[in-house]
Amino acid sequence: MTTNMGKFDRAARIAVAGVLVFLAFGSGLLGSGLLFWVALAVAAIFTLTALVGNCPIYSVIGLRTCRNCG
Repeated sequence: MTTNMGKFDRAARIAVAGVLVFLAFGSGLLGSGLLFWVALAVAAIFTLTALVGNCPIYSVIGLRTCRNCG
């Protein structure tokens, strides 16, 4: 699996995931319904792709946000 995400993209995904987890657990704004679970799922996907450095959607559309990848 090749890296197709740059450092800024990866950091932004971690930040967005943190905000989503805070909204789900910390603020109580999302309750415990569908939005709660969608926020957690998106946060998990963003965290996983940021840690791995590969976004499958980027691969499909041929996008790379890193300078020296693959």
